[in-house]
Amino acid sequence: MLKDKNVILGVTGGIAAYKSVDLASRLRKAGANVHVIMTKGAQNFVTPLTFREITGNPVTTTMWGEVTNHNVEHIALANLADLVIVAPATANFIAKCAIGMADDMLTTTLLATKAPIFFAPAMNSNMYENQLTQKNIDVLIESGWNFIPPESGHLACGTDGVGRMPEPADIVDFVRFTMAFAADMLGIKVLVTAAGTYEPIDPVRYIGNRSSGKMGYAIAEAAKKRGAEVILVSGPSALTPPDGVEFIGVESAAEMRDAVMEHFSEADMVIKAAAVADYRVRNVSDQKIKKNDEELNLVLEKNPDILKELGEKKRAGQILVGFAAETQNLLEYAKAKLEKKNLDMIVANDVSRKDAGFNTDTNVVKLLYRNGAIEELPIMTKHKLADELLNRVLKIKY
Repeated sequence: MLKDKNVILGVTGGIAAYKSVDLASRLRKAGANVHVIMTKGAQNFVTPLTFREITGNPVTTTMWGEVTNHNVEHIALANLADLVIVAPATANFIAKCAIGMADDMLTTTLLATKAPIFFAPAMNSNMYENQLTQKNIDVLIESGWNFIPPESGHLACGTDGVGRMPEPADIVDFVRFTMAFAADMLGIKVLVTAAGTYEPIDPVRYIGNRSSGKMGYAIAEAAKKRGAEVILVSGPSALTPPDGVEFIGVESAAEMRDAVMEHFSEADMVIKAAAVADYRVRNVSDQKIKKNDEELNLVLEKNPDILKELGEKKRAGQILVGFAAETQNLLEYAKAKLEKKNLDMIVANDVSRKDAGFNTDTNVVKLLYRNGAIEELPIMTKHKLADELLNRVLKIKY
């Protein structure tokens, strides 16, 4: 996984910087082309010359050096990178990245790159366990950055505890495994639906629901990162579509049905995370309805059941996953939906909970399978849940 890859190795100002020399050597022996960026603090522990001799490449230490070509260096390195490893990653550097600072070559490169990013924290155990540091780490993980857990043992400050930078060999193994995992959906085409639908009443008003689209967008992003070809069909949402996915924006349930049916036959997996309106207004007014009467009576008619139609049409080997957002009788309703709509798996969540369902960053779900098995997952972020769902879907398929 590392042969011929362009690896940016960021070294920050911690005593563990000496281990990064060995890490650079191991990456080079694995076939990677290594480019080192050192912070000012890192140069107090290891010289740039050491890394230059190990990697065979110039070492970047400042943003203010003389420009020898027309490339802006941090952008050039960001575009060059196949992956970035920051080792050691100090508490100070993690905090800067968590708030989006770009005050040196390494932080600006990290903000500019779209390559996978790996951090190997190294610090005093109290600093590592401090709630502020943990919050900063969570922010970066939520943004898709990877953290290699630090080791426990004797620290340079004289105490024992968690905070040791992992051994270089373990860092290389972690990166190899993660990169292999990140490519486990190559050649798979995934169709994801997200957000709610708007059913018009008149040119101004509509019937809708509270779905933000966060779960569906997280699934689309996770599948893309793992190598899949992704089509995201989304109702109205304030979210930005993930990079690299084919995005189809719709408003009504009818428009979502048309978009889904157009691409259904080519998809290997369909994950219907959208909260599609069950009903639409029968007679939509061409003009804004004026507020004249005490009551306004609307006649609603049933929308097409997209998920049921997909269950009737799916071919052998095609995986179909649905969601059941309920406020009562969660397992009973989810099981009935699983069977009625011919699903391979259904994700059931109680949307009456404050930490789950619509417009939250976390979710708590139960997974129901065709064989009758039920798996309960703990509370986690929707980005984490997206990967957990894809793990289960891959097991069903293979």
